[in-house]
Amino acid sequence: MTYFANINESNTVIQVIVASNAEGLPGIWIEASNDGSITKNYPGIGYTWDALLNGFIAPKPYSSWLLNTNTCEWEAPVPYPTDGLWYQWDETIVNWVLVSIG
Repeated sequence: MTYFANINESNTVIQVIVASNAEGLPGIWIEASNDGSITKNYPGIGYTWDALLNGFIAPKPYSSWLLNTNTCEWEAPVPYPTDGLWYQWDETIVNWVLVSIG
C-alpha cells in the first residue's frame, strides 16, 4: 500500500489515504511516503505541496523560522541547545528558553 495526498488548487493537503493507487479518484493526488523515499515528508492535512522541492511542507510554526529547502522542514534561526536540557521556543525573544521542571 502507498500513501496519497489529495491537494486543492492552492496545493494544500486536504486528505491523505492509503491505497494501492489513486487512479479514478477525483482531484489531484500526489504519491507520498513516510520515510522520505518518495517525498521529503509525510503529508498532513494543512501541509503544502511544493512540486519544485518535491516535498510536503508543514505550516510555519513561528514567523522567525526558516524553511530548509533540502528537507522541506522549518528550522529555528538559533540552533537548539545541545546540553541535554529541555527548551521551548520563545518567539518574543527569538531564542530557546529553558523549561523549568517542577
